[in-house]
Amino acid sequence: MKKVVTLIGIFFLIVLVSSCAEKIAPPEVLFQEESKDWFSDGDAEWKYVNNELIGSLDSGSGFVMTNKSYSNFILELEFKPDSAINSGIFIRCKENIISNTDCYEINIWDLHPNQDNRTGAVVTRAKPLEKVETLDKWNTYKIRNDRDQLQVWINDIMTINIKDKDLTEGPIALQAAESGKILFRNVRLTPLE
Repeated sequence: MKKVVTLIGIFFLIVLVSSCAEKIAPPEVLFQEESKDWFSDGDAEWKYVNNELIGSLDSGSGFVMTNKSYSNFILELEFKPDSAINSGIFIRCKENIISNTDCYEINIWDLHPNQDNRTGAVVTRAKPLEKVETLDKWNTYKIRNDRDQLQVWINDIMTINIKDKDLTEGPIALQAAESGKILFRNVRLTPLE
């Protein structure tokens, strides 16, 4: 009898733990070569070389954007900026345009004139908790957007942990602006249920 009670207790503990765990769907790969799931706009030239999406330009601004909207997710990617580029990741955009007021702009620009908006910042909303140098090398971004909680890590260093209810859902974009070159690879989105 004692063995049956112990087994029932273990069963209920497993059910309780699994019902409390965050439900995570399989990751979706974004911005794949030859995919019709995204489009480009603006002055930047976007091309694929060795499975890397490269945005380059001499002046102006351009972006690639998903056709689909996303709400709660973990976005993971690798990026390599040169020293001239102004780049960023735009999430939950209200429309099919990029803006630091109508999207959350997670910046990639170590040399931003206002260091409150440097790489790791959410432009006009939150300055980075830590300063991470990213120029001319491969880096990782992890962006977790769950309801009103936005968390950002660069190379496993947390740079943002804020609550903001302004934007709830929208497409995702990658930017190339000013001049220079930015490389992206392994862009994966995991929806949070």
